Amino acid sequence: MEPVRTCIGCRQRSDKSALLRVIEVDGRVEPDISGSAPGRGAWLHPTPECCNEAVKRRAFGRALRAEITNTDTITQRLNG
Repeated sequence: MEPVRTCIGCRQRSDKSALLRVIEVDGRVEPDISGSAPGRGAWLHPTPECCNEAVKRRAFGRALRAEITNTDTITQRLNG
């Protein structure tokens, strides 16, 4: 049975394989492609809608328990 995680954008539960893990690096939100970087991570559907909702709700800072100053990297990656 596959582990289940909650998307910080839409708050829907999905299989871990359907979500993208993100981490905080020096105040920036970065994708964790390998899914195994050390430290606290948050899970997000790899869609522009979920990313924009997470930015709007300031969910990255809460989920990662960090002061987030830049979400451009993840936003650009998911918006094309």
